[in-house]
Amino acid sequence: MTEDVPLLVLCTAPDDERAAELARGLVDAQLAACVNVVGGVRSYYSWKGEVCEDAEVQLLIKTRQSRYEALEGWLSSNHPYELPEILALRIERGSRAYLGWVADQTTAGAAEPPG
Repeated sequence: MTEDVPLLVLCTAPDDERAAELARGLVDAQLAACVNVVGGVRSYYSWKGEVCEDAEVQLLIKTRQSRYEALEGWLSSNHPYELPEILALRIERGSRAYLGWVADQTTAGAAEPPG
């Protein structure tokens, strides 16, 4: 069995309103313990043969590996982009109490955040 490590998932959204909807939906579904919404992101990328530049909002999603597939599916179904950024990074170290809370929040019967 694979170790259920904590993950940081990165995703961008087109604006604050859509980012808030995605963040709340992920937390409500217990797919994420916490989502930070960071504004003021400027993205440059190549899309369909053109270089694009857009203002975006960055979502920093804290979850665990066992919830990733469901989280990715939920984001893919609820995201307004044709191809949303969904990147998962393993969290190698962190506060034991906080990472325990992340695990608790992404399991049925979630508890309150640490103090």
